[in-house]
Amino acid sequence: MQNITRITRNTEVMGGKPCIRGMRVTVGTIVGLMASGHSNNDILKAYPYLEEADIYEALAYAAWPVEEIEVPLRSA
Repeated sequence: MQNITRITRNTEVMGGKPCIRGMRVTVGTIVGLMASGHSNNDILKAYPYLEEADIYEALAYAAWPVEEIEVPLRSA
């Protein structure tokens, strides 16, 4: 996985959910907005303290687990 520097996790912020730069904007919020058809510009207008790079990193972070491959172990 690429170097993730904008996503933070802190049990004191949003219950430990992955957030953008320690703020109260979760990765799930960004992904949900994108999935609902909102553009980068829509999101940046709604959250003016975010940067476009925050959006891209949130998407990369969210996509990472689905890129993992699970290989079943054979029992002895």
